[in-house]
Amino acid sequence: MTAKTGKMEKTDMTNLVGKDTELKKVDDLMEQKRDRKGAMETRKGGISKHTKAIGFVILNSLGFAGMTFFVRLSGEVPTMQKVFFRNIVALFIAIILLMRTEEKFHFKKETMGYVLLRCITGCAGMILNFWAIDHLALADANILNKMSPFFAMIMSILILREIPKRFEWGCIIVAFIGVAFIVKPTAGIASVPALMGLLGGLGAGTAYTFLRKATSRGERGTVVVFCFALFCTLATLPNLIFNFYPMTGEQWLCLGLAGCCAAVGQLAITAAYTLAPAKEISVFDYSQVIFASLLGILFLNEVPDAFSLIGYAIVIVTAVVKWRYALKE
Repeated sequence: MTAKTGKMEKTDMTNLVGKDTELKKVDDLMEQKRDRKGAMETRKGGISKHTKAIGFVILNSLGFAGMTFFVRLSGEVPTMQKVFFRNIVALFIAIILLMRTEEKFHFKKETMGYVLLRCITGCAGMILNFWAIDHLALADANILNKMSPFFAMIMSILILREIPKRFEWGCIIVAFIGVAFIVKPTAGIASVPALMGLLGGLGAGTAYTFLRKATSRGERGTVVVFCFALFCTLATLPNLIFNFYPMTGEQWLCLGLAGCCAAVGQLAITAAYTLAPAKEISVFDYSQVIFASLLGILFLNEVPDAFSLIGYAIVIVTAVVKWRYALKE
């Protein structure tokens, strides 16, 4: 009986183990099926969000190309006055957006140093960029400002302690070769407006690096936009008070439209980066150069010369290659 009982218990145990194994296999198959289904749903959702994000980036590019166009159309209005009206519109929009949030105007004290540095460098970059817009072909001014991502990689060494890889250093060098075709140095001396436009890109790239530092520590993007618009408005207000340039109705309209276009661009890029990572969509921001070129050709009779076209191609292709490299990482 004991031997028979032991044999029965052994058989029962074998059956139980076999059933458990079969159940485990079924569970594994069900889990794999759920994973595949979830992955397909995520992929479908990702494609949808990714497409929307690209659309928002292109809308941002159109907005900022429109901003530079209307800044140019405003004519002889001083640069500081143009910067003021561009930012006063953005300031009101940022206030409205913050008022609709639960946290209102609350900010993190530990990030304000980085936000202030973002405001200083960004404001300096904007002033230089606006001055360049008045003295360069519209597309040239836009592409020089779009050197900001490459400058951001360089400034990340000092600010974020991030060392670019060899491939990224190669991209920076090639991009600057492209810039040389646009700046057109002669006898060792480059065009002053082009250099100012390039320095504007440096200011923007440095500002983006400080922005990353602030947001990585938990600061809200809307707070940064508000602080930046407020800083630029206050920084240019004294010049507006003491050196106000009387404007025609057309100039008021142009600067108002420039502010609206900038606000559209700012809101669009904020929406884009909430839908998809920057490394996946940032390259589409270079469509701004295409829009600026078209506006310059159609309305300002500005046809880029061969050297500028070569420069555009080098910078944009380098950005595309860098983008594809980032996607593979």
